[in-house]
Amino acid sequence: MDGPKDPTSRLSRRLGTFDAVVIGLASMIGAGIFAAIGPAADVAGSGLLLGLVVAGAVAYCNATSSAQLAARYPESGGAYVYGSRQLGHLWGYLAGWGFVVGKTASCAAIALTFGAYAGNGELERPLAIGAVVCLTAVNCLGVKKTALTTRVIVMVVFAALTAIIVATAFGGHVDVDRLGSLTSGGLDGILRAAALLFFAFAGYARIATLGEEVTQPRTTIPRAIPIALGITLGTYLTVALAALVTIGPGRVAAARAPLTSAVNAGSLGWLEPAVRIGATVATLGVLLSLLAGVSRTTFAMAATSQSSWRR
Repeated sequence: MDGPKDPTSRLSRRLGTFDAVVIGLASMIGAGIFAAIGPAADVAGSGLLLGLVVAGAVAYCNATSSAQLAARYPESGGAYVYGSRQLGHLWGYLAGWGFVVGKTASCAAIALTFGAYAGNGELERPLAIGAVVCLTAVNCLGVKKTALTTRVIVMVVFAALTAIIVATAFGGHVDVDRLGSLTSGGLDGILRAAALLFFAFAGYARIATLGEEVTQPRTTIPRAIPIALGITLGTYLTVALAALVTIGPGRVAAARAPLTSAVNAGSLGWLEPAVRIGATVATLGVLLSLLAGVSRTTFAMAATSQSSWRR
């Protein structure tokens, strides 16, 4: 069975609120949390926590705008559809091609990141290519298979983040005094940290891109986007705080893998492999969501071109 078919939709609407939230989480809770807090701590110290709040607030404003557009135009294509409907086909195509080209480059970068994590510097490119091929195959099997795979990825990533919190909280190395002043980096540092951390929230738009496959999109999408964003912000704040009170902002900024360093600082350092596995799997979640977004935008653009050619 293909699932319920909306007569105004070209695709089966099979994603409920839970699946939409999970896809949003996989898009946002990715490699960013494992890597971005280091550079953010370098410019803001413990003020990266305030930077996270600022980045989350900006993302919320953007997310609610995307949710309203997705509810009004519940079609696949995201920015391409919104640009076409609001500004005309030329601007829609520019937005669509900008998204496709930009996210294709992002796919390559994330795939290579996966190869670097999984291969420890060896076989990086073959592993990256293999990840793209496998996840493209999952994407071709349909949105339900994509959602199911995304659930598994999100569960693994959350398990890794839970291991980080447990290892830091019960590893015997927590000292709240390490946190220091949240304003030590000044307003400039906080804003720079917010800019560095904002990209980690960018995946909320992936829910809107799949608008033609979401059940009751006018209620599901506006509900799913803020839920996914809220869970992501809460998770980021908890993990960042755990790292800061365990090794301090200086070591967080200096470490190549700050979360790994935080776990190794205490007596539960044996949980460190879970962190590396989580970081590796997180890149797959981001890659899968990117591939889904690119494919739906390309589909929407191709469908419009085909209709224009027939006329």
